[in-house]
Amino acid sequence: MSPASRVLPWVQRFNLKLLILVLAVGLGVNLIGVGHLLLALRSLLSPADLRVLLQVSGLLLLVLIPAAGIYSLVSEFAFWEGWLDGLPAPASLFPSAGTEPSSAQRTGDRCYLVYLDGIHQLERDHPPRVSAFLEVLEQHLPAHALLVRGLETYTVMPVALAEDAGSAWFWRRLFALQEQHPNGWIQLLAAVLVQANNVIKVGISSDRRYGPILNYELALKISLRLAEAGFQPNERCSIVLLGYSGGAEMAMGVGDYLRRITRSAVSIVSFCGVFSGNQQLHQLAGITQIVGSHDPVAAFGRLAYPGRLPLLPLSNWNKAWAQGQIQRWEIAGLNHNGSLGPFADRFRLPVVKAIVAALPESVPAPVQTDC
Repeated sequence: MSPASRVLPWVQRFNLKLLILVLAVGLGVNLIGVGHLLLALRSLLSPADLRVLLQVSGLLLLVLIPAAGIYSLVSEFAFWEGWLDGLPAPASLFPSAGTEPSSAQRTGDRCYLVYLDGIHQLERDHPPRVSAFLEVLEQHLPAHALLVRGLETYTVMPVALAEDAGSAWFWRRLFALQEQHPNGWIQLLAAVLVQANNVIKVGISSDRRYGPILNYELALKISLRLAEAGFQPNERCSIVLLGYSGGAEMAMGVGDYLRRITRSAVSIVSFCGVFSGNQQLHQLAGITQIVGSHDPVAAFGRLAYPGRLPLLPLSNWNKAWAQGQIQRWEIAGLNHNGSLGPFADRFRLPVVKAIVAALPESVPAPVQTDC
């Protein structure tokens, strides 16, 4: 028997023992952490409340979150197969596309700023702090810019979660638990489930298999809102997608589809954005990142999506970066949310000024291409 053949079984046994040791240590650490958590909860909650909390947590992790993910994929499939009504065909949105505008229709440069909210969005109306932020932003916009807000970013049809035809009963019950249940932990878990549904949508948007359907559907919803706001592809108009947190991923996913539907220049501005950069970015007019120096969530997004790391120079994101399409602006001290987040009084105005500075000053001619 050769020395190599004698060493190989020993190496395999050593690797197996090392793997078992690592798993045992990891399991022990997890058990210790769970044990400390249970001890802390026992000191805060009564046995009855703790039992309810554990039951709801188990239901949340094992049933509701997977069910929300499956329902999201089924809804996208139903939309793609034409089983759901509510979104018009692109040709009916802008019937005059491809024709030369008359002199009366030429209204000069126009910039439509479309806001896509983060995963905290529950309905069309934004939370008070976000609404206050958007009001300040609207006050600082130049005369040629128009803010489009209130989009349902994380639903299939242009309705809020509580109005979705297939799951309205569930979301209404969940919202009632979040707002009216006497146990604060149950309220927290209900809010977590709502955000988990939106996180699933962000994950689908970044997926190469199912993402195109979701992104195309969202592009139709945005186009519908633009048409309601008076957008005409024949005008010298540009579209800027403004995404916060997970809304930045939705903006990245929808950008190229929106460019094709509207035949207009589309650019993206993200602040505190979490996104993959996997999508088609090379035909966008530009991408501006507004990041905070103390934002751990956005920093984690870069690690979660390796296509944004410089180790993969041929990824869509890195190719767009190499071509000079991406600008990155940093605001010192800015966090992802809370008292140091972009919606807080301290950082609201600096973020607004950065967004306004990123808007295009002049608008290129509409893009007449289907590629």
